[in-house]
Amino acid sequence: MTRQAGPEPPDLQAAPDARPRTPDFFIVGHPKCGTTALYAMLREHPQIFMPDVKEPRYFATDLRSRLGARAPEATALHTLDGYLALFAAARPEQLAGEASPEYLRSRVAAANIASVQPDARIIAILREPAAFLRSFHLQMVSSNVESKRDLRTAIALEPRRREGRQIPRRCHHPESLMYSQHVRYVEQLSRFRDVFGAENILVLIYDDFRADNEATVARVLRFLEVDDALPVETVETKPLKAVRSMGLHRLANAARVARTRPAAATGLGRTVNALTPSPLRSRRAKALWRQLVYRAPAPPDEQFMRELRSRFKGEVVALSEYLDRDLVALWGYEDLS
Repeated sequence: MTRQAGPEPPDLQAAPDARPRTPDFFIVGHPKCGTTALYAMLREHPQIFMPDVKEPRYFATDLRSRLGARAPEATALHTLDGYLALFAAARPEQLAGEASPEYLRSRVAAANIASVQPDARIIAILREPAAFLRSFHLQMVSSNVESKRDLRTAIALEPRRREGRQIPRRCHHPESLMYSQHVRYVEQLSRFRDVFGAENILVLIYDDFRADNEATVARVLRFLEVDDALPVETVETKPLKAVRSMGLHRLANAARVARTRPAAATGLGRTVNALTPSPLRSRRAKALWRQLVYRAPAPPDEQFMRELRSRFKGEVVALSEYLDRDLVALWGYEDLS
């Protein structure tokens, strides 16, 4: 895949009132580790501005879709002017920030961010590898990016997918299906530390965030040097459902896109909506449909989870040393070979 050029720095020589507002901090990932909840809580703080677009992804130029941006709003976010326009409404006394979980995995995002905001503060959230990959895989299936509902099968396909084979037709970001490459925590953090310095990076652990939202958010506020005494309402994100039927799920997704984003609708989605009788659009009918298409996630395959933990133990040991915290014990890796 051709790597796209990094962003042009804004004009910092312009008069103060004419300078575009650049974000001061970035929540860089990982996905499925609480980034959405943290974003939602921080944007309620009066001293913080975060745009309505949660994941601009502007600086991860190496992870952009192989098909390019389809919707006009996505095309605008691939330009520096369009990206910085997200922060134009931030008041002078507010810190501006954004949350794009792909930045941590990107090989160029750290340098790209520094070209625009060299004093940025960086927030990362990490999760026990096996649990992270299980949750991330569920998200990929739900997003119609992954066609294999079984995690073991999906991970086994990595070598073939790396060669460009057996990539699902709807997957516009093949790198996202290289699951094991997501668990390179020390390498990923090092890219940001090399650019911004350890003092400007806050690494959170998902277990702490889940155990005490308020304490973790207060820690983030202190890191950002805003008032940590102001109350911030905790947010619980909606749990992800497992897909029971891939065919029906794709049908439902096509219809949803046709309703909410007509410009991006496919012929299938428009047809489904046109042919759906009004009674089938009632709340009860929709609830029955969801029961048919989705279900609660099955319990994890403990044997395979143990295999994954054995595979990633070296990474957990290295991360423990890097952060000077015993994650081997916290995540239950002591008895793994």
